[in-house]
Amino acid sequence: MKTKTVTNFLKTVTLFTLLFSSYSLFSQEEKPANTLDKLLSKVSLSGSVDGYYRHNFNAPNDNSVAPKTFFVDESGFALGMVNTILKYEDKKVGFVADLVFGPRGQDAVFNSDESAQIINQLYVYWNATEKLTLTFGNFNTYIGYELIAPTGNFNYSTSYMFTYGPLSHTGLKADYSINDKWSAMLSIMNPSDYTENNPFDTYIVGAQLGYEVDKGSAYLNFRYGNEGEPGEVGPTFNADLTTSWDLNNKFYLGANATYVTTEPQESGDTSGFYGVALYPQYKASDKFSIGLRGEYFSVYNGGLTNVIGLDTEGDGDVIATTLTGNYTIGNLTLKPEFRLDTTSENSFIDSDGEATKNLFSFVFGTVYKF
Repeated sequence: MKTKTVTNFLKTVTLFTLLFSSYSLFSQEEKPANTLDKLLSKVSLSGSVDGYYRHNFNAPNDNSVAPKTFFVDESGFALGMVNTILKYEDKKVGFVADLVFGPRGQDAVFNSDESAQIINQLYVYWNATEKLTLTFGNFNTYIGYELIAPTGNFNYSTSYMFTYGPLSHTGLKADYSINDKWSAMLSIMNPSDYTENNPFDTYIVGAQLGYEVDKGSAYLNFRYGNEGEPGEVGPTFNADLTTSWDLNNKFYLGANATYVTTEPQESGDTSGFYGVALYPQYKASDKFSIGLRGEYFSVYNGGLTNVIGLDTEGDGDVIATTLTGNYTIGNLTLKPEFRLDTTSENSFIDSDGEATKNLFSFVFGTVYKF
């Protein structure tokens, strides 16, 4: 599997190299308005490279103990991913090919197999009118505050709500601009994170209502449908609110709240989880900012297992407090981070091998964007 991933990576790099080498060759000719120039003026290449160091202060550092959240779960020096995004943007149509290589990328596309393991997003779009855009393919979720790409997040580690919400979808969505401030979206999609195909013959519907002004934005998101094998799991309903505001030139505040409930296939109680997180940030200088993520996350009726400790009724909660600094050096961002996870039931193992409710850890993330 690793050999195939490396081979696909090399093929992709070769393709991009040939594309831009051809551009350089043709640009030397005195034909500024030729077809290739027009084509490549609409093409862009961007992405990121990241890695990290993680250390537990009160638990073993042998990769056996970490918060059960995505991506930053290894001890010592560890790899993130290489992210390469190729875009073509025309007035009416365009596409995005977003490829990922490395552990973070593999975690992000965990339901994909073979060659699709490197595809984070792959979609085409059509600006049908000035107000309506149709998108078809595999795209990252519209739900939640945090993103797969580390360049889109202030904190380096991720939240519980991000980890156990959807990451990506494959389907058809319609985005409609109501006016300068309000927007709406409707979609029909495969079960969440089944981006390569649909193995269940069930579909989910999604919706979003957005409000955006110069100082900030708010999005109310929904998804509903059967996310698994019919007869084994009932339909899931998810409501989510994401908002962010620039309070002034120095202070920023983001917030996320989510509620997920799954109906039982037979008689019984519904199960799921809910949570809320605040993201205050302070810009100390042009190069350095500091931010806090304070998250409360609760599981009820066994809605998630092997995430945090649960009581005999299948209930449990966690308060995760993450303090992160961002120091930029050109396109490189250094992210030192302290994180404390405190659960209602024993969820971790301490340095003496005893069960504990607390995990205190340090992460140093490095992210380069291009």
